[in-house]
Amino acid sequence: MTFAAYLAFLGLSAVLALTPGPDSLLVLRFSVRQARSGVAAATGSAIGTLVWAVLVGVGLAALIEQSAELYRVLKIVGGLYLVFLGVQAILHSRREPVADEVGRVPRASVAAAFGAGLLSTLTNPKVGLFFLAVVPQFLPTDGPAFPITMLLGATVAVVGFLYLAVLAAIAARATVWLKRPRVAKTIERVSGSILAALGIGTAATAFEG
Repeated sequence: MTFAAYLAFLGLSAVLALTPGPDSLLVLRFSVRQARSGVAAATGSAIGTLVWAVLVGVGLAALIEQSAELYRVLKIVGGLYLVFLGVQAILHSRREPVADEVGRVPRASVAAAFGAGLLSTLTNPKVGLFFLAVVPQFLPTDGPAFPITMLLGATVAVVGFLYLAVLAAIAARATVWLKRPRVAKTIERVSGSILAALGIGTAATAFEG
């Protein structure tokens, strides 16, 4: 793979990272509570991306694409998990004091944030299909494909992590506005509703065709 081709893939990775998705919503939701939790969610998402890169490298993603039943199950699982995260966020906004009288926000578990980011990406078949559709265009026609696949996968993971980490830092620093009780509750409810809607849409597409 030439340097020019790698730069082109790097630009494509940046566009993918900037496209809003469940990972961005998760990072925003956790960052309102604690910057470290937002970064942890971003780390989980990045590792999930690397796992998908490995799966593509060994040909498992191709099997998922060819197996309609396996792909359908994965979409249903991913959709249900997003619905769970969305409902959880909405319930938290109603039952928990998002901020106290001096503006402090209850901290979210770093481990829970990491797990949410990891599982959200692992159960998103679109990530694997992205690698399956795009990565082959950058692979050499002669030579081992696995190392190049991992390089491209690491590129997507790093670019995505950097964007989400910056998003977490910005959200966490906007404490004066974001951590107001009404604003924080609104973010919880809106992001939760969007996650649930994405989950329902993802699960519903499993029954199309």
